[in-house]
Amino acid sequence: MNNMKKWTALTIIAASPAGLFASSDTDHKIEESAKDSYNYRTVLNDKVDVKAQDGVVTLTGQVQDREQRDLAAETVVNLPGVVSVNNEIVVRDEVPEHSDKWIAIEIRSLLLVKAHVSASATTVDVNGGVVTLAGTAGSTAQRDLTEFYAKGVEGVRSVRNNIVVAENPPKETVGESVDDASITGQLKFELASHGSTSALKTKVETSNGIVTIRGEAANEAEKTLVTKLAESIRGVVSVDNRMKVRD
Repeated sequence: MNNMKKWTALTIIAASPAGLFASSDTDHKIEESAKDSYNYRTVLNDKVDVKAQDGVVTLTGQVQDREQRDLAAETVVNLPGVVSVNNEIVVRDEVPEHSDKWIAIEIRSLLLVKAHVSASATTVDVNGGVVTLAGTAGSTAQRDLTEFYAKGVEGVRSVRNNIVVAENPPKETVGESVDDASITGQLKFELASHGSTSALKTKVETSNGIVTIRGEAANEAEKTLVTKLAESIRGVVSVDNRMKVRD
């Protein structure tokens, strides 16, 4: 019996370091995946720090608004190995909400995460709530879509669209490759922001840019809206909406 107890104890001791190394390796992968994501590098501009311990992720740093704070959490929560997320990010209020500077930042942030528009080829100027867009676009549709997104930002009174349609516009220089975690995080944030979608009952998975959506929709219109929201995100290749419409 004593020999058996000794053997059991030795087995536990021998197994423990391996378990610790495995946990440490997983934590390291979580931290690297988050920091290397498009959302953290480009949208959040490396302003958020990520620490993982036994799968529990703690986020710290300062961002400009609650939307960025929520996006940071949505990006990491579904990474492999993540058990939970402690969001300790501080929202700084250096830029008053709905001020001209705030509006300009919001529009630029949208252009970074939306498909079929160019953040690097578009300049944004705001004066008294009046937005002036300039730069180049590859098509009239891209030009109009940029204006559409600008008009959707709170506090915008009107938009002057001076974007020129060019045959050979400058190549997009930021975020040419968007990772799956960033796409999933963006869509989950969009769903949470939309009162007309069942965010809590919707599951989102992304693999190589292909988004699969499951859950319940109140009606066909809501299901269609979820599909359109997914298709509007930068990096999405295709959308497979498997949501069931409630009877």
